[in-house]
Amino acid sequence: MTTAFTPIIIDNLVTAIILLDEHLTIRYVNPAAEQLLSSSKRRLLGITLPELLQYSSLDLDLIAATLQSGQGLADSDVAFVIDEQRQLLSLNASPISWQKNLFVMLELKPIDQQRRISQELSQLAQQQAAKELVRGLAHEIKNPLGGLRGAAQLLEKALPDPSYVEYTQMIIEQADRLRNLVDRLLGPQRPGIRKTDNIHLVLEKVRQLIILENDSNLVIERDYDPSLPEIDMDTEQLEQALLNIVSNAAHVLKKQNGGIIKLKTRTAHQALIQGKYARIAAKIEIIDNGPGIPAAIQDTLFYPMVTGNADGTGLGLSISQNLIDQHNGKIEVISWPGHTNFTIYLPIQ
Repeated sequence: MTTAFTPIIIDNLVTAIILLDEHLTIRYVNPAAEQLLSSSKRRLLGITLPELLQYSSLDLDLIAATLQSGQGLADSDVAFVIDEQRQLLSLNASPISWQKNLFVMLELKPIDQQRRISQELSQLAQQQAAKELVRGLAHEIKNPLGGLRGAAQLLEKALPDPSYVEYTQMIIEQADRLRNLVDRLLGPQRPGIRKTDNIHLVLEKVRQLIILENDSNLVIERDYDPSLPEIDMDTEQLEQALLNIVSNAAHVLKKQNGGIIKLKTRTAHQALIQGKYARIAAKIEIIDNGPGIPAAIQDTLFYPMVTGNADGTGLGLSISQNLIDQHNGKIEVISWPGHTNFTIYLPIQ
């Protein structure tokens, strides 16, 4: 009786269940798994989990290792990317014996919306704390820099030998360079003059600037939604925010002798922005086929001075986020090798 009812129970679970063999080939999925993976059982059976996933934040070898160790695996925050869509899941992997064979049973549950809201607010608070810390340090640095520069100017006037002037000039130039860096760290502190305008005009200006600065191996594709309403914005600030992101992508692609950047716009309904739902928002995506962002810095990517580029200052994305925040919007990023997607949400009044 128990054996007969087992398939019925599993098929009616709201938890997605997947059975994998030692090669991580899918041997069984229940209806909840079909729904989660947006695919039918007929398509899923017989393919391996690595073939199904474009990206996994979890090392899939750890799942296979449960068969050798006999120990289960649990992770409360796993990202799977399937058909360009990211799924945030809690995962449990357990070795089980079924029909005289050994399998790994995956239990997958989507992370609920309330938890995602909590995570987003927590990340927002951490980023804000990091910004306040940097601003405090920046102000403390500016004061002695001003004194250093002033002392160098006075010293220059008092020097008896004009040949020494080049050294005081060097002090002044380096002080000015540091001051400019500090000013960039601080960034604009309040929105400028806003007006209702078309975001596509801003994107087109950014596209033209990037094309002029790069060679023909870089391709910029456009996929605009012409029905997207106009937005109340400071066009110069949004242009700077978008240009920083697109420039980063172009710089990375230039290192690999070219690639594709896609600029895409859509209308998003009931978008979650800074812990609140916006009834309607502009969704702007900047997608490239570069090597991806290193996993080690993805969680802190928008912090000042964090960069995966050896030649960069780590300020561009921090400034972009600051500008988007001032427009009551948000930036999200997902990345894996061969795909990076920055998504900007801007509420529409």
